[in-house]
Order: sequence, then C-alpha cells, then structure tokens
Amino acid sequence: MQLHKLLGSDLTGHLTTLNTADDRTLFFDLLPVVLQSETGHRIKLKLFTVPGQVIHAATRRIVLAGADAVAFIADSQLSEAKTNNEYWHGMRQYLADSGIDPDTVPRVVQFNKRDKADIRSDAELETVRRQGKEPIFKAVAIRGEGVIETLHGLLTETFASLNQRYDFENKFSVSIKSLLSTLFASQHISPNAAVG
Repeated sequence: MQLHKLLGSDLTGHLTTLNTADDRTLFFDLLPVVLQSETGHRIKLKLFTVPGQVIHAATRRIVLAGADAVAFIADSQLSEAKTNNEYWHGMRQYLADSGIDPDTVPRVVQFNKRDKADIRSDAELETVRRQGKEPIFKAVAIRGEGVIETLHGLLTETFASLNQRYDFENKFSVSIKSLLSTLFASQHISPNAAVG
C-alpha cells in the first residue's frame, strides 16, 4: 500500500488486495508498475506481497515459483529472530522445489518494524549483512520509511541479473539507470535505509 501511495498513479495500476475469509490478514497484494523506456519499450513490473503465516505457505510457494526477484521482509524484533530464520529457509526451499536456484535469484532483505522496542541493533544488522550477500534495508513500512529504498535495491539487483543473463541493455537499448531514475524521479532515496 505504501508503494502504491509513494510511486503515484502515473506509474502504478490498480492495487489488488485479496483478504482471507476471516479478514485477519491479507491473502496477497498485487501492484502493477508500468515504465516507459527512452526507446519506447513498455516494461511492466508485477509486485506481489504474501504474508508469512503458516496458513499461507501454499500461496508463497505459488508466488515464488514465478518470481524473478524476492524482497524478504523480516521483523526487527528480537522475539521474531527464530521465525525470520525459519521463513528464510522455507523461502529458499520453495524456490528450490520450483526448480529455481535460491542462490541465483536476486534478493534483498528488509528489516521492518524499526520503530518497535527490543529490536536488533544496527550493529547486529551489519553482522547479518556481512554474513550474507543480500543488501539489507531498514524500514518502518507502516509509515512508508525504507520501502522505496528496498524496492530500489531490489530492482537494481533484478535489472543487473537480467542484464547479465539476457544482455538486457544492449538487446533492448534499455538503460537500467534511466529506468530507475524514471521510476524514482519524485522520490528521495534515504541512504539511512540501507545497512552497510
């Protein structure tokens, strides 16, 4: 919802939200984002969100099977560290089960809920960042803090991967830098959202 609001209606389509039967949590969100390259190519991104509850495992599996990239949203609260770890390994397993090498999928990690008490310190997040290869971002998503930076990081990783695999820039004369500047033209990208 924050991305829909922050990116604006010029770039985003209709935000589709499907709630579960008891309305306790959402089933998934879909936000289309459409960009026009300098050379006239129309590029459509489909951003999905899927909640982490166990009952949504099948939905996560289906969405991950078609994913070109993943933003893993972790809870910053210390009490959620074990759950974050379980979901991280579950995500990797779902990708592998779908025939996707989890080590080659572009990924970023966002540590959300930085406004809560008893959270992992910035030093701990720096340790996590050094142990993995994924860029890490800090966020308070409910206030829109860090969400643009997370998407920017994810798309940077995704476009680099597409360019490496398919020579994206040369084949389509599409500049990754230009696409990112078009998408985020009205946004201030905070350097404080990234770790390291």
